[in-house]
Amino acid sequence: MTKIMIVDDEQDVELLFRQKFRKELKSGEFDFYFAFNGEDAVAYLRSLHPFDLVLVLSDINMPGMTGLELLRIIRTEFPLLRVMMVTAYGDDSNYGKAMEIGANDFLTKPVDFVLLKEKILKLQNS
Repeated sequence: MTKIMIVDDEQDVELLFRQKFRKELKSGEFDFYFAFNGEDAVAYLRSLHPFDLVLVLSDINMPGMTGLELLRIIRTEFPLLRVMMVTAYGDDSNYGKAMEIGANDFLTKPVDFVLLKEKILKLQNS
């Protein structure tokens, strides 16, 4: 089972991901945990064995702790955890910052779920 934490301040993201990955969730291939802010994501990560999660998929622009701040904490405390950043603003500045801090990948909204599934499968096999 591939466990993925999705961090996004938009609550409807949970419904969207559960719809798009319905088959994978039902078969037990994937399991999702949703955090709606960076602070909750950090608390959840600190409560887990780091290898319980395969991937953190985080929005960059969130109130409170931004996705980039969350990424910095993850790189410090959980350096082996894979992190994919997502933003509605596919600008070079956010991409550059995310990659500089140590993001493993970067997606823009609206999320291409076919591409996302391909990227997750590649992570599983690497």
